[in-house]
Amino acid sequence: MPTLPWTEPNTPPRDTEVHVFASRFETRTLWGALRFLVRTPGVWRQVSRAPGAYGASLKAEPFKRTFWTLSAWESPDALKTFAHGGIHAPTARGLAPQMRDAKFASWTASSADLPLSWSEAARRLT
Repeated sequence: MPTLPWTEPNTPPRDTEVHVFASRFETRTLWGALRFLVRTPGVWRQVSRAPGAYGASLKAEPFKRTFWTLSAWESPDALKTFAHGGIHAPTARGLAPQMRDAKFASWTASSADLPLSWSEAARRLT
């Protein structure tokens, strides 16, 4: 699973501001990477149904033990509701001990910029 392509669960209004969130996770071991991969489908189903989610993608580099997420949201509150609810919350808590490093970035963009650029996310996360 190298990349889950950009999916748009909800269509944002034209030319509106969206809240963008990007993350980069590096697991301590290949076992941790496998655990991350096994839990991905449940979280992916949750984001595909999340109110206020305008788009999301995941890049997986399991043999490098690195995973990247990129998403666009109606508001910071919509992202917070997603992150603290459903399967995401217990998954994040369960995977925390497996993480060697985690970086996060957020910014705003126009809905006209969707789907978002991975190069912009990588720039902000390095």
